[in-house]
Amino acid sequence: MGTGIARVGMLGAGTMGHALALVHALGGLEVRLQDNSPAALARAPLLVDGALDTLLRGGEVTEQQAQAARGRIATTPDLATALQGADLVVEAVVEDKEVKRALFAEIDRLAPEHALVASNTSYLDVFPYAAPRRARTTLVAHWYTPPYLVDLVDLVGSDATDPAAIEALRALYASWGKKPVVLRRFIPGYVANRLQAALSREVNWLLDEGYATPQDIDDAVIHGLALRLPILGHLMKADFTGLEMTRRALANATVVPAPDRTRCETLEKLLEAGRAGVMSGAGFFDYGGRSPDELFRARDERLLSLKRHLRDIGGI
Repeated sequence: MGTGIARVGMLGAGTMGHALALVHALGGLEVRLQDNSPAALARAPLLVDGALDTLLRGGEVTEQQAQAARGRIATTPDLATALQGADLVVEAVVEDKEVKRALFAEIDRLAPEHALVASNTSYLDVFPYAAPRRARTTLVAHWYTPPYLVDLVDLVGSDATDPAAIEALRALYASWGKKPVVLRRFIPGYVANRLQAALSREVNWLLDEGYATPQDIDDAVIHGLALRLPILGHLMKADFTGLEMTRRALANATVVPAPDRTRCETLEKLLEAGRAGVMSGAGFFDYGGRSPDELFRARDERLLSLKRHLRDIGGI
C-alpha cells in the first residue's frame, strides 16, 4: 500500500481539528474541514491564520507556503462533502464514546472504500466502532497540541489493521519532519499521555496535601525535569546516571507513589471560582487580563524558539 494520499476529510474543527487541518495542508494535502457547529467552522480559519502568523514570524514557513496552505483548506458543515473523494479521514471530534460510535458509522456509510480512517482519540479504544470492512484501514493517529509545533504523533492499529496502512501514515508524517511513534498494540494514553498522567497524579496529591504551591511545582518541572528531558529523554538520563544506581534506587525506594484519585480538591476549588484556565483568564495562575489569543501566541513563539535551539544542538 503506497501513501497515495492527496485529499483529507478532517472531522471536527475545534482545538485539534483546525490545527490538524493546517498540519496536513502544510504537508501539501487538500483538506475539507467539517464540523456541525457553525461557530467552530467560522472560528477555524481565524485560528489557522493565527497559527500561520506565528510560524511565519518564527521562520518556519514562507509567505508562499502559508498562502498555499490556506488555499488547501476548505470548510463545510456537510459530512458527505467532507468525505467525498477522501484518501484519508481524520476523526478529531469530542472524546465521547457515543459521539465517536455514531461518527464511525457515518464514515463507513460515506467515505470512499479505499480511505484510511485515523482517529485522534487520546484514550478511547475506537477499534470496535469500525465497520468490519474498514478494520484493515482503521488506525489511531494521535497528535499533541499544538500539532503544528509538537512533532510527536502516536500510531497504532488493532490486530486487524493492515501494517501497510500504518506504514503509509508513518512514512507520510515522517516526510514532513514529524516524529511518528508506532506502538506494538493499543493502550489508552499511549506513551506520553500515560507518563503525563503519572506526573499529574503526583502533582495533584502534592497540591492537595499542601506540600508545594503551583509555582513551586512548575519551577521543579521547568528547572529540573524539563531541562534534561529534551536532550536526554528519560532512559538515556538513566544511562548517564548509571544503571547500578538506578537498580539501587529501586531496591531502596523510600518514595511511596501517590494514591490513585479521581478527584483533586485544589482543582475543584479553582473551577468553583470560575478559574478554568487560559480561556477564562485564570487557572492555577492568573494571566492578568491577557487575551487567550495573546497567551497562545506567546506559548507558540517560545515553543518555536526552543525547537530552533534543539535543532541547533542536535543529538548526543
